[in-house]
Amino acid sequence: MKQMGLVLEGGGSRGVYTGGVIRYLMDNDIYIPYVIGVSAGACNASSYLSRQLERNKQTTIDYADHPEYLSLRNWWKNRQLFGMDFIFDTLPNQLVPFDFDVFNNAQEELVVGTTDCHTGDTIYYKKSERASDMLTILRASSSLPLVAPVVKYDNRILMDGGITDPIPIKQSVKDGNKKNVVILTQNRGYVKQPQSFIWYIKRKYGEYSGLINAIERRHHIYNETISYLLDEEKKGNVFIIAPTEKLEVGRMERNKDKLNYLYNQGYQDTSRLSESLREFLED
Repeated sequence: MKQMGLVLEGGGSRGVYTGGVIRYLMDNDIYIPYVIGVSAGACNASSYLSRQLERNKQTTIDYADHPEYLSLRNWWKNRQLFGMDFIFDTLPNQLVPFDFDVFNNAQEELVVGTTDCHTGDTIYYKKSERASDMLTILRASSSLPLVAPVVKYDNRILMDGGITDPIPIKQSVKDGNKKNVVILTQNRGYVKQPQSFIWYIKRKYGEYSGLINAIERRHHIYNETISYLLDEEKKGNVFIIAPTEKLEVGRMERNKDKLNYLYNQGYQDTSRLSESLREFLED
């Protein structure tokens, strides 16, 4: 699997689909040497490298209805719907311990994309260079505008990596991966529309011109990336795994039945594609 990448889209709660795909890969001992993701995709990837089979399901589904995970109480208390301290401190350090030793010693590289709020650039961080700060970097990559605060790190103001590079396939190619497995969290045929409430975003983040410009361009970047992926798929350079059923889970979801169904769908979709996936990986 040399020069092979695994590219993971974000998507908030829709990321449980990626969790199901990752679980299938782990159950079948499929470990791709280079993994790149943003937001929920990057979080799923961390448990992939730490070899914790149940962790993605535990953190994104079992605790989905916990008031400190996702709730209006978080909003009234801290002006964030997702409880970022709970997700990136309490969960990994206390409730669902993250295996830092296995993660740090994993041979696979993990690259996490974030957005620089001042410049509007995508800033990528590699596990091989920043392993000790990975929880902070994952938090920054997952900090969605309007529902989570900015993260100060590396002398930058950072937010959700999915704003500037929602499906970081081109960075994987730039890093030398000629072939890539790409996990999407939207159905095939999805077309992203311009950001709604852009007037409020400009009002709230007026000091961050780079962030505002990036949000205004986001739908163009997303749709252009999808077109690129489909072209590369035809050429045999990309293998796409995407939800085959109409999504019933939005970016912020607490219904465990819906989340479990989407997680299982990710597992089942990958199982159905297993033969062609192995051929792609071995070619």
